[in-house]
Amino acid sequence: MSELRLMKGNEVIAEAAIRCGCDAYFGYPITPQSEVMETLMELRPWETTGMVVLQAESEVASINMVYGAASAGKRAMTSSSSPGISLMAEGLSYLAGAELPCLVVNVSRGGPGLGTIQPSQADYFMATRGGGHGDFHLIVLAPSSVQEMHDFVFLAFDLAFKYRNPAMILADGVIGQMMEKVELHAPRPRRTTGEMLAEVGSWAVTGKAGRPRNIVTSVELDPLRHEKFNQKLQAKYALMREKEARHEELLCADAEYLIVAYGISARIGQKAVELLRAEGLNVGLFRPITLFPFPEKPLAERAKQLKGILCVELSAGQMIEDVRLTVGNTLPVAHFGRNGGVIHSPNEVVDAMKRLINSE
Repeated sequence: MSELRLMKGNEVIAEAAIRCGCDAYFGYPITPQSEVMETLMELRPWETTGMVVLQAESEVASINMVYGAASAGKRAMTSSSSPGISLMAEGLSYLAGAELPCLVVNVSRGGPGLGTIQPSQADYFMATRGGGHGDFHLIVLAPSSVQEMHDFVFLAFDLAFKYRNPAMILADGVIGQMMEKVELHAPRPRRTTGEMLAEVGSWAVTGKAGRPRNIVTSVELDPLRHEKFNQKLQAKYALMREKEARHEELLCADAEYLIVAYGISARIGQKAVELLRAEGLNVGLFRPITLFPFPEKPLAERAKQLKGILCVELSAGQMIEDVRLTVGNTLPVAHFGRNGGVIHSPNEVVDAMKRLINSE
């Protein structure tokens, strides 16, 4: 049975990990996501489900422990914040190169450098452009509520195993730290050994058991074979773009202008839309839920009726590049953002939209 609780976003990540059947969590503390591991340590799931929870000596160690567990077909995850995710970049590329499913949670903070512990959305490029060397992508989900922090743990693991690809929940520090009512899903039955082998036995290192050995690696020294493997990955990413793009629309049917925003910026944008509508301006909200794959087709279709788009981000402007690639030069696309950990207000977004409208 499901149950209702008042929980912090970071705390519910931990609760959802246990309930969705996660086998192992490896992490290292960093603000503003440290409560993920702290909550797991408090809940002690190793006593009830057998889930391994370990504080590693660094973020580099954490992501490589995830690699090891994922190689054995386990549901493995880690969590960190912006500088820590940077340290995991090589491991993320290895995981993608070995086609290993896992979950990485990034509760992002302001940068560049060590920056600030305050919220930011400046990790968009790092998340959607792979996060490491090579031509690869992570599946990226962007929650805008504590409920979605919970739900996306289940969804991320499902997508990761469906496509044999690392998945990331990209949350900003506001969503990680805020408290809301959340409906916790009933725990999923944990996989038996037989069920796990049926799911991953064709590729994971699970014991030879009379079959040809499985080799999990991201190394291929023959360039032609490696090119063919890269082409296979690109075909997989194309399938994700076709099948897995997700978004949400608010008051878009008659919209002449659109706010495009994700995470906490979408929450702020929702209030801005309400204020603009009260003034008789037909403004809607388009919220990407998957940042990769970006919801290009529905946004391009919606753009046909628009006079302009305002991208609202807690950054100097990153998602705006995907919006401009989607709509081309068919209409004005402007950006409004705060950075360095400063959070914009609904009234600031309203003013930015009015500047866009009046600039025509």
